[in-house]
Amino acid sequence: MLIAQISDPHVRPAGQLYQGVVDSNRMFEEAIAHLHALDRRPDLVLLTGDLVDEGRSEEYAEARRLLAKLSIPYLVIPGNHDHRENFRTAFADHAYLPATGALHYCIDTHPVRIVALDSCIPGLHHGHVDAEGLAWLQRTIEADREKPTLLMLHHPPFTSGIPYMDSYRYIDTAPLEAIVRSVGNIELVLCGHVHRTMLKRWAGTVVCSCPSSTTEIALQLAPDAAPASYLGRPGCMLHLWDEAQGMVSHVSYIGKMDGPYPFA
Repeated sequence: MLIAQISDPHVRPAGQLYQGVVDSNRMFEEAIAHLHALDRRPDLVLLTGDLVDEGRSEEYAEARRLLAKLSIPYLVIPGNHDHRENFRTAFADHAYLPATGALHYCIDTHPVRIVALDSCIPGLHHGHVDAEGLAWLQRTIEADREKPTLLMLHHPPFTSGIPYMDSYRYIDTAPLEAIVRSVGNIELVLCGHVHRTMLKRWAGTVVCSCPSSTTEIALQLAPDAAPASYLGRPGCMLHLWDEAQGMVSHVSYIGKMDGPYPFA
């Protein structure tokens, strides 16, 4: 099974730029075209939050217009820039999304089970899951301790070292870590939020964050570094599952490169 992951497209109303400088809508459209052009078609696409920039209804209308071009099944979770109720309304045809409350769900119709956790707090930018959500997660993952499982949420549950990202990280990770560690079949924890690829061994598994299809947040580790981003190389992730070989993840850069050349 090949699972593609796109994150943080920050779609704007038609004709408007992200942060006034970046055509995030065009770049999201290019990311969708990139998935269609891969030499192996993904079986599923995961969109791990910040689908739009300000949570506005007109942004979701534009996002749905762009997603109508995606011919691969996809699943969505919100990010801190999304508005939960507008998000729910925009994806009302996605029957897996709960009708009320946080947008946690489980999809168990693929060779890999997908467990989605809504780590967003309405009106705030840092991540957290309340006791009710953690209890739901505990019940859900304990229902099958054998099937390979991906857990996805928007906020990575670790400190990255980039100060202006860590100021609104997932807070109080210990309860979530204990639940994930209690089972042995979580192949990967997939996240967005940080607009970069990061890897961390955590809770007996691996956390992998996805680059943004729009901008790249600057890698600055000085504790007093000022927030900065680049219009760098956009990318997505490809997670390849094989029953014999397990899971392997690849960064797939979006856009044209020189080549191919006849060597490897």
